[in-house]
Amino acid sequence: MADEVLGQFQQAVAEKKIDDSKKLKVGIIGTGWIAESHIQQYNEMPDVEVVAMADLIPGKAEAFKEKWGVKGDVHFYPDHKSMIDNEELDAVSVCTYNVTHAECTIYALEHGVNVLLEKPMCVTLDEAAEIVKAEKKSGKILSIGFQPRYDANMQMIKKIVESGTLGEIYYIQTGGGRRRGIPNSTFIEKRTGGIGALGDIGCYSLDMVLNAIGYPTPKTISAYKSNFFGTSTEYQSEYDAKRFDVDDFAAAFIRLEPGKYGDKDGIILDFRIAWAMHVDTPGDTIIFGKKAALRIPSTDCWNGTVGGPMKIYHDVAGARVETVVPIIQNRGQGLFYKKVRSFLDAIKNGGAAPVPSSQIIKNQAILDGIVKSAEAGKEIEIVMPEV
Repeated sequence: MADEVLGQFQQAVAEKKIDDSKKLKVGIIGTGWIAESHIQQYNEMPDVEVVAMADLIPGKAEAFKEKWGVKGDVHFYPDHKSMIDNEELDAVSVCTYNVTHAECTIYALEHGVNVLLEKPMCVTLDEAAEIVKAEKKSGKILSIGFQPRYDANMQMIKKIVESGTLGEIYYIQTGGGRRRGIPNSTFIEKRTGGIGALGDIGCYSLDMVLNAIGYPTPKTISAYKSNFFGTSTEYQSEYDAKRFDVDDFAAAFIRLEPGKYGDKDGIILDFRIAWAMHVDTPGDTIIFGKKAALRIPSTDCWNGTVGGPMKIYHDVAGARVETVVPIIQNRGQGLFYKKVRSFLDAIKNGGAAPVPSSQIIKNQAILDGIVKSAEAGKEIEIVMPEV
C-alpha cells in the first residue's frame, strides 16, 4: 500500500544543457552576504557575464569582485540608478536591504531590465503592489528568490496535495525557527530590514505551504509579534540590543479563501516563526485534509528543506495507516543554482517567471497583515490591491 501511494508522486528529472551561444549581461545590486550566493552561481554559468556591481559603501563592490574571482571587465557604481543608467543589462540580482527591494526592482523594470529579487519581496503590501504594476508595464521577467521551491522534498509536498490524496484541505499549522539564531547585521533594524524573522525566514515557511495549496488569497489575520530576545542584553550584546527594533517572534491565525484545494468554507493557517525561543521548534508543519493528513518534520534552523521523512496519515479499509515518505536526495546542482538558472532560462527562452510575483504578493500581504494586526491588537481584513 505504501508503494502504491508513493508511486503517484514519482517524476523523472532530466538535466538541461546550457546554450552559451548568447551571453547574458548581468549586474548585481548590493554586494553583501546574500550576493555571495548569487555570484557563486553566475561564476558557474558559461552563458553569463557579470559586467557591473553597485553598492552604497565605497570599495565594497571592488573587494567583492576580487574575493569571488569574477573574470572580465566589471564596472562599479555607488547606487542602482547610476548602474542601470550607464549599462546595457539583460538582468540584475537585487541583493540589497529589505527596505530598498522595491525601489531597486521598480527602477530596473522601468528601464527594461529583468530582475531576480531576493526574498522577502519587500516590506509592505503597498510596495509589493507597486512592484507588480511596474513588472506588468515593463513586460520583463521578475522572479522572487525562493530557492526552497527547487528542493525535491518541497516539490513532493505540492505533488501530494495536487494528487488529491489528502482530499480537501481545511487546516494547516506551519512555522519554524531557531532556538537561538538572531542574524544581527542589518537584519535587526527597521531602517534597513523593515521586518525581522517574518521577512528572513517567515516568508519561506509561508511559501512552503501556500505554494503547495495553490496560493489562495488571504482574507483575515489575527496576529502577535514580539522581540524579547533581540532587545535583551542577556541574549544580545548591549550594542545590538539597543538597535534591535524588529520582530524576533511572530504568530498568526490566518483565514484563506478555499482556492483550488480547500474546503468551501476556506482554509485556516496557524503560523508561527522565531529567530529565538526557549524550545527547539514551535512544531512540525501539518496539512489537514478530509481524506488524510501530511506531517512535515521541522528543521533545526529553517534551511529550505524538511527535517526528516514526511508521513501521510490515512485510513485503509477501516484501519489507521501511516505511509512514510522517504527523504529525496536532490539531483544535480544545488538549490541556489537552480533558482538562478531557472530565472536565466526564462529570459533566454521567453518563459514565465519561475517564482511569480502574482503568488508572492499574497505572501507579502500576509507578512504585512501580521505586522498591522499585531500592532493594532486585533484581527484585520486583508484587502488585496488591484494590480
